[in-house]
Amino acid sequence: MRFSSVCEPVRTLALFKTNVLTSICFANTKERLGGMVMSRFTLPRDVYHGKGAMENLKSLKGSKAIIVTGGGSMKRNGFLQQAQEYLEEAGMEVKVLDGVEPDPSVTTVMNGAQVMLEFEPDWIVAMGGGSPIDAAKAMWIKYEYPECTFEDMCKVFGIPELRKKAHFCAIPSTSGTATEVTAFSIITDYDKGIKYPIADFEITPDVAIVDAALAETMPQKLTAHTGMDAITHAIEAYVSTANCDYTDALAIHAIEMIQGDLVNSYNGDMEARDRMHNAQCLAGMAFSNALLGIVHSMAHKTGAVFADFGAHIIHGAANAMYLPKVIAFNAKDETAKKRYGVIADYMKLGGESDDEKVELLIEYLRGMNDKLNIPHCIASYGADSYPTEKGFVPEEVFLERLPEIAKNAIGDACTGSNPRIPTQEEMEKLLKACYYDTDVDF
Repeated sequence: MRFSSVCEPVRTLALFKTNVLTSICFANTKERLGGMVMSRFTLPRDVYHGKGAMENLKSLKGSKAIIVTGGGSMKRNGFLQQAQEYLEEAGMEVKVLDGVEPDPSVTTVMNGAQVMLEFEPDWIVAMGGGSPIDAAKAMWIKYEYPECTFEDMCKVFGIPELRKKAHFCAIPSTSGTATEVTAFSIITDYDKGIKYPIADFEITPDVAIVDAALAETMPQKLTAHTGMDAITHAIEAYVSTANCDYTDALAIHAIEMIQGDLVNSYNGDMEARDRMHNAQCLAGMAFSNALLGIVHSMAHKTGAVFADFGAHIIHGAANAMYLPKVIAFNAKDETAKKRYGVIADYMKLGGESDDEKVELLIEYLRGMNDKLNIPHCIASYGADSYPTEKGFVPEEVFLERLPEIAKNAIGDACTGSNPRIPTQEEMEKLLKACYYDTDVDF
């Protein structure tokens, strides 16, 4: 099946000021122009979905295509060969760029862009999990603008016009990041131990192919982590200060679907797995236009910062641990509290007052973490991502690095659209709550 979106109203600008920085954010944050509220809602031109949707690669028009992928799962399961054959059937010369690592590095991006500069594709086809698709988006920028540095890419909504050399097709194999429909990419600078979001509507793919057959190959742990990433996307989009009518509908329906299907998908129900692939995509459509919040800011800035102790805090697991704490923090804002209450209502959690509904929502999400074998806090997060009595991040190391992590989280591109902008002190207290699993009452 095919879903098309051709409506792109005027791009808008909002300035979010914090005590640390002024961040520039485009999307549905409103700007008054001539008495009207102008907003923008952007999706890929075409979204093909359902089992067998990958066959639509045959319809792409061009002379050369490069396939960017990760480890061996796409090759082992036959999807890489299938994609290559479809593109060749479309009359294109095809090159494969594989080996993109989880949490792709700046080095991987630069090396991949060099391969593109030599091959000169007019289609970039990224397939696999969020990592190869994110990496391919950044490679695309460097391919079109070889003089562009990584620092240039990280200027929020500052990327020049793309598609002068190539168009972009994304084929996800995991059900969480939704990068196939978003204006975002996450690249890790391992020298600094920081994950940087690249944000610009220019890197929204032209074509997304959401083929559930690929998602059925996910291992159980990946199903859990990507699923919690997806519900975090939907919840943060719904309470974002940049939400709008278009994004609200997508976010709420995604939440309802994930509530009904994630745990069953984790436990091996492939029909639920197929529906989760659609749900995460809807959540992505919502957050790409409504933006996110500080759950993601914190996850970005804690993900790789303890890598010298032998592991990362996997993005989806970080979101799962931090989301209940951030809900408690944001609910001190009355507008956000009412919106969390609406979410609880759609999930049929009960509760008479908004305060009760917030508590029930937090309780429900913590229960999901238990069912998915995800820890509740950093202190009990093992190097294998599973709950353990003593996590891989030593307490003294966490406390030593806390001020810098908090500062970087406040400065993250996702912070500006959060319902509450935390101070340095509040962010440190919030991160401590996420380390020790303590209550948030500030």
